[in-house]
Amino acid sequence: MKQTQRHDAIIELVRQQGYVSTEELVEHFAVSPQTIRRDLNDLADQSKIHRHHGGAALPSSSVNAAYNDRKVMWSEEKARIAQRVASQIPDGATLFIDIGTTPEAVAHALMNHKGLRVVTNNLNVATLLTAKEDFRLILAGGEVRTRDGGIIGEATLDFISQFRLDYGILGISGIDMDGSLLEFDYHEVRTKRAIIENSRCVMLVTDHSKFGRNAMVNLGNMNLIDYLFTDQMPPASIMKIIEQHEVQLELC
Repeated sequence: MKQTQRHDAIIELVRQQGYVSTEELVEHFAVSPQTIRRDLNDLADQSKIHRHHGGAALPSSSVNAAYNDRKVMWSEEKARIAQRVASQIPDGATLFIDIGTTPEAVAHALMNHKGLRVVTNNLNVATLLTAKEDFRLILAGGEVRTRDGGIIGEATLDFISQFRLDYGILGISGIDMDGSLLEFDYHEVRTKRAIIENSRCVMLVTDHSKFGRNAMVNLGNMNLIDYLFTDQMPPASIMKIIEQHEVQLELC
């Protein structure tokens, strides 16, 4: 197994178990303790895990991983999710596109559509979609978050509340086992709520790594969304909440 594959697998084990010991990882991957320690140190330096003596745990629930790191993680899965979402949005539709690497992947997948009218608080999405002369693109005002191009704040909320659109394309940082939708930034949560309130159909787009992942701000529960697009079957406890609230699950 290549180092990058092992790193991804370690992250997945930590996500599933919450904590994993060095000994478990040595046995699981059949490599030396020194190799595992180097792996854990590398991942901790990238803020993908929290390094403990004798093992590793989930990273802090108060700080998200760096934007460029998140963009390359699970990129194939995000692309599949994005293609499925795009297939369900007709030409000429109106939609919000949220902050996040998976909503950005959806924007890429919409480049062959015609006549879309898009409102976004994501500078990266806006930059991409300016290449589409037949799209009507509206960029929300507010404070630019330089680390990822997100636009947030009171002005953003007021701006979004002026619209009523067909679709809201939302990302999320974590989904707790009780179905709670979690984020790291309180201001971003308020913006997501505004998008939800002003969308006729809310589509949550997220890869499987967000299931069971911790973050400190609660957006709400699964009853806020209409569709969940993801790449793997959610854990049983989350699946129960999805069914309870009659959310349409799309496995991509």
